[in-house]
Amino acid sequence: MSRWIGGPGAKPRDRFADEHVLRLCSGRATLDLGCGPGRFTASLQQRGSAALGVDNCRAAVELTRQRGGAAIHADFFGPLPAAGCWDRILLTDGNIGIGGNPVRTLRRAAELLGPGGTVIAEIDRPSVNSGHELLRWETKHYVGQWFPWSRVNAATLDGIAGSAELLIISIVEIHARVIAVLRGQPHPRRY
Repeated sequence: MSRWIGGPGAKPRDRFADEHVLRLCSGRATLDLGCGPGRFTASLQQRGSAALGVDNCRAAVELTRQRGGAAIHADFFGPLPAAGCWDRILLTDGNIGIGGNPVRTLRRAAELLGPGGTVIAEIDRPSVNSGHELLRWETKHYVGQWFPWSRVNAATLDGIAGSAELLIISIVEIHARVIAVLRGQPHPRRY
C-alpha cells in the first residue's frame, strides 16, 4: 500500500523506480490511466508538465486532487479528453491488466496517443506467471466488488504488444519493478 500511495512513506527503491517513470514522461502531456491516488499525475504537474489522471474510483480521483493533480472520474474505455493527442500514456502498478484483457487495454492506450507518443507500462517480472484472475479490495472495514485483472510478465509482453499494434522500445527492471516503453507500429504508406 505504501508503494501505491507513494510519497515519503514509500521505500527508497520504489521512489527510485517512480523517478525513472517520471523521467520517461518528458513530453508535453501525460495521461495516467488508472491513476489511483495520483502519485504520478501530481508529481508531473508539480514539475510543470501537463498531466491528467483517469480513474473509475471516485475516492482515487479525490486523492489525486488533494495532492494537487488534475483527475477525472471516468472509465478509460469511454470518451476521454484529447483522445489521439497525448504524448505519454501511463499504465503503472500493473494497470495493463485492468479489465482482464491487456490487448484491449493497450489498444485503447494506443488510440489515445498522439503521433510519436509512447505507452509506459509497469509489468510483472518474468518469474511471475501471466494470466487472468479476479481481484477485489479488502480492508478491515471494507470489502469491494470482484473485478477482472490480468498479469502480464516481461516474457509475454511481446505477443500482447504485437496484438495491440505496439512495439516494445525498452524493458528495464528497477528493484523488482519492470517498466516497459512501447510505441505504435508505423503503418506502410499507401499511394
